[in-house]
Amino acid sequence: MAPVAPAAPAPVGKPAPAAQAVGAPLTDPAARRGEYIASAAGCLGCHTEAKDKAVAYAGGRALKTPFGTFYGPNITPHPAAGIGKWSEVDFARALREGLRPDGAHYFPAFPYPSFARISEADLRDLWAYLRALPPSARQNQAHDLGFAFNLRFLVRFWKWLYFTPGRFTPDPKRNATVNRGDYLVNVLGHCGECHTPRNFLGGPKRARHLAGTPKGKSDGGVSNLTPTNLKKWDDAELTGFLQSGMTADGDVTGERMGEVVSNTTSRLSAQDLASMIAYLRALPPIADAP
Repeated sequence: MAPVAPAAPAPVGKPAPAAQAVGAPLTDPAARRGEYIASAAGCLGCHTEAKDKAVAYAGGRALKTPFGTFYGPNITPHPAAGIGKWSEVDFARALREGLRPDGAHYFPAFPYPSFARISEADLRDLWAYLRALPPSARQNQAHDLGFAFNLRFLVRFWKWLYFTPGRFTPDPKRNATVNRGDYLVNVLGHCGECHTPRNFLGGPKRARHLAGTPKGKSDGGVSNLTPTNLKKWDDAELTGFLQSGMTADGDVTGERMGEVVSNTTSRLSAQDLASMIAYLRALPPIADAP
């Protein structure tokens, strides 16, 4: 079986905050809520081309992986270039099952292994928001993958190994704040897609969930989000970093995490940021990899 690409929420490349505005102010309450969900899920970063004045959510973002380059698709409601002909059921199957409307498997560069657990309310609101976007006729680009890595039917076997569908269930042993943080980190934020190391098939090493990857590689590594690393920061410092991308000593985060801050964590409510931090504090500490 050929390996497939790992999911990744923060593609390498130019940040996308310079994208064009998505249109008139939203009047539908569901769409307004969905706009917040889209920010929490980092949709803009993967679905907006990395260039000035790119049309938001019109696709074209290059995601470089060890298996080739993936290009984020157009998710505006254009009937031909986007998802304008999709039904809400099609949308739910994409997020919850990793399936296209024609039944073909999505490569897990689309982080449906995390999104699968999205709540029914958040899914409906996100759908309402995407339907409210101005349609863009920007055509999707074909992925640039080597042989075997481009065979979608192989994703079926990857799913058997690494994909477990099902809704998010709060842990009764945790309080509501920590459970909310769990949902934001592991479902909407899909932080583990980048911060959990992977094997040669692109499957997550679950025993090292959120423990990061070693630094010193060409990509600079990915931070350990367990208390092993976060104990060096107090809550105010973590909150400030997630809002600004700047550490307490004045250092600035790298480009990939900088985009996550710009498009996602800086747009979250203070309560949700506190919930994320509470959840990360509650994780078992995992030592950095050698």
